[in-house]
Amino acid sequence: MIEPIIGTLDLASLSLYLFWGFFALLIYYLQTENMREGYPLETDQGDPAPNQGPFPLPKPKTFRLMHGRGEVTVPDYKPENREVALRQTSVAAGSPFEPTGDPMVDGVGPASWAPRRDVPELDGHGHPKIVPMAGASQFAVSAGRDPRGLPVIAGDGETVGEVVDMWIDEPEQLVRYLEIALDEAHGGGRRLAPMQLSVIRASGVKIRSIFGKHFANVPKTASPHQVTLLEEDKICGYYAGGKLYASAERLKPQL
Repeated sequence: MIEPIIGTLDLASLSLYLFWGFFALLIYYLQTENMREGYPLETDQGDPAPNQGPFPLPKPKTFRLMHGRGEVTVPDYKPENREVALRQTSVAAGSPFEPTGDPMVDGVGPASWAPRRDVPELDGHGHPKIVPMAGASQFAVSAGRDPRGLPVIAGDGETVGEVVDMWIDEPEQLVRYLEIALDEAHGGGRRLAPMQLSVIRASGVKIRSIFGKHFANVPKTASPHQVTLLEEDKICGYYAGGKLYASAERLKPQL
């Protein structure tokens, strides 16, 4: 038996209390560190939210980025300063917003994108992670159907072009995007389509989320050899937005 030190406090109780105190401090630290991105919170109108949560915002911390990409300080307290083509349907707080223009082009709702850095994502060696398969001779299709050369069929059944290449994530060794050569009737040029929204069949590659008339406005890449983080967000947002905004029928209740 261990004799009490002060009243009923013994070493076992002291160890338990110290653990509780350590765990509470750990939760506080992790929560405040988690508030470096996405904070300060904003209202639907873009103003600073009056309630930032039960924990205070952490002091700004500067991180040095790898591969000579400079520094980033978070939280930076800088507003996004982006015009959002939405209007509130009612003056009541929490009322839904509706698009005022073309939501897929404006990047709102399910077609929204975040202002990420306009630079490609790099691997551990400082090389772009996502590259065209045409420039990566060490990769080949080992399973499944090779989509290159197949026609691309939109959600409304229109044939808009054909798949000319696949863009692969080299470290992960998987296909991220299909590169499409559009015919002149649908905008011409090259566009990327997320692999996750593409269904590959013997008859062609089906992309149901958008229709033929939408392919001309798919965001382009500045370089034919790499895609930036910002471009990826805009491209994926555009195709995903078509799930709701491609036609008026999709805006109606589905049940």
